[in-house]
Amino acid sequence: MNDMDLVITKHEPFHARAFEICEHKGIGHPDSLCDGVAEAVSLALNRAYLHAFGRILHYNVDKALLIGGESLPRFGGGQVLTPMRLIIGGRASPLPDTGLPKLVRDAAYRYLCQHLRCDPALFDIECAVRTGSPNLQQAFVRGVSRALANDTSFGVGFAPYSPLEKQVLQLGTLLRSTAFQARFPATGDDYKVMAARVGARRVFTVALALIDREIPDAAAYFAVKDAMREHLLATLASAGDLAINTLDDAHASGVEGIYLTVSGLSAEQGDDGEVGRGNRMNGLITPCRSMSLEAVAGKNPVSHVGKLYNALAWETARAVITEIEGVEEATVQLLSRIGQPVERPALVAIELACHGRLTSAMRQAIEVLVHARLSDIECTSSRLVQGELPAF
Repeated sequence: MNDMDLVITKHEPFHARAFEICEHKGIGHPDSLCDGVAEAVSLALNRAYLHAFGRILHYNVDKALLIGGESLPRFGGGQVLTPMRLIIGGRASPLPDTGLPKLVRDAAYRYLCQHLRCDPALFDIECAVRTGSPNLQQAFVRGVSRALANDTSFGVGFAPYSPLEKQVLQLGTLLRSTAFQARFPATGDDYKVMAARVGARRVFTVALALIDREIPDAAAYFAVKDAMREHLLATLASAGDLAINTLDDAHASGVEGIYLTVSGLSAEQGDDGEVGRGNRMNGLITPCRSMSLEAVAGKNPVSHVGKLYNALAWETARAVITEIEGVEEATVQLLSRIGQPVERPALVAIELACHGRLTSAMRQAIEVLVHARLSDIECTSSRLVQGELPAF
């Protein structure tokens, strides 16, 4: 790895910043649905290629589009008038039984069944996966014994989470929990948490689709929303300000002007989604930190650095703060060069916040750690193949 640049620098702790913004999109958000389905198809392809060929062939199914439907919510229960349309695109090597379209649709349908409480028949699923370009397929042939990067791109990871980021993840976990949904049956699967910190002040804004059959009238809608807010504030330590569905018309007497849905999904009423517009693989969208624009979901886990390097950067950042004494925070960036072995990035850049000064011993220990992680990159790839690491 002599041609790899390794840069280690020091910066101020992230929590010392005057402000930060953090977002989390829930499992039923249109963008998250696209991410989840794309990754489910990716995992199904991994299994199919390993079974048929003993190794994973070239594919990338990281293009999915959710086109919203039309619905007519009503207190006590409405109806979906036009189904949501889910298109899965990308490139994939042929399977011996030519069953690629069926594999894609089945994987998408299973994912929707497993992760949503609404009827998956509300989705029309379309496979638009085609054969990949010859030069990228050839890169897989050349890289049988040594995976070659299929793109010039970068991955980013950081550790640890800030207190605000932890609270955003905790809110997302609460909204998705069976306990919360049992306490508030009107809870939909589509939610989003946006948080901001200015100094020590924290503000949380939650968008949560409510299910119409559980709401008899407008008064009940606002009563449930208030009860949810009080419960979240009581459960979340030091929550600060928290508001739910701030677009609601406080004087509404009908379904117009409030966030009411039939299925618990905003996509039923025209809200669209795409892969890569949602959470990074740490579960968050963090514009105040270094971030990769690459979507992890649906990408090939063997050679696509948009997936592999994001995972490796995330794992390396966590290893640095755990294993290197004196390091408070770490941000890792990995840059690839197309056609080069994935274990030989063009650049590894590491930014650290330390309790004291950054010593030569610390630099040396980090270099050893980085080289060890790169040498064992097949372990990260294998965990991605098996679905052991999150995609969003």
